[in-house]
Amino acid sequence: MKRGEIRWYTFRKPDKKRPVLLLTRSSIMGYMGEMTVASVTSTIRDVPSEVFLGIDDGMPRDCVVNFDHIQTVAKRKIGSLITNLPASKKPKVTKAISFALDLERLE
Repeated sequence: MKRGEIRWYTFRKPDKKRPVLLLTRSSIMGYMGEMTVASVTSTIRDVPSEVFLGIDDGMPRDCVVNFDHIQTVAKRKIGSLITNLPASKKPKVTKAISFALDLERLE
C-alpha cells in the first residue's frame, strides 16, 4: 500500500464496501495499524472540498473524493487496489483538503 492509492474499504454496517483514497504518508504505513483516508462517492455536489474522478482516471464510474469525510480506519480492512490517483489530480487534492479543513484560517 502507498499514499495516493484508491482501494476498497468495508465500512461498518449498514454501510458497504466503497472506495477510499489513502492519505497516510507511505513511509509510515508499515508501522501503523490505522490509515487516514478520504471517502469516494458517486454523489457529486460540485463543492471545493471534492476532487472529481472518472473512468479516464481508472474509476468504475464518475465519482468524487470527498475531503469533508476524512477519517482514520483500520488498515486490516483496506482491500484491493482500484487505481492510483493521477498526478494531475494531486494539486487539486491538496487544495480540496485545505478547503475542507479551512487551513488558510488556522490560527
